[in-house]
Amino acid sequence: MEDTFKKLLYAGVGIASQAAEKFEEKINELVEKGKVSDSEGKKIVEDFLNKTEDRRKDFETKFKEYSDKMGFGKSNEIDQLKKRIEELEAELAKK
Repeated sequence: MEDTFKKLLYAGVGIASQAAEKFEEKINELVEKGKVSDSEGKKIVEDFLNKTEDRRKDFETKFKEYSDKMGFGKSNEIDQLKKRIEELEAELAKK
């Protein structure tokens, strides 16, 4: 389940990145057509990126809370415990 959740998360990040690129392209087109001044275009893009960054931070916080609640954050601990068990089993096998 953790793997599926990560895949969905990465897909969402990819979509958000593409949307930001398209948004910036559209603003640049408006600037080129003279419908928006260069400084206005830069301000619009900057505001958009700032809001996106704020939302990203909020999302990361909520994601961390959720993953901790669901126990996803503990997979590293589980891997370490599995490795330790294998080491102990190997030691026991030697004896």
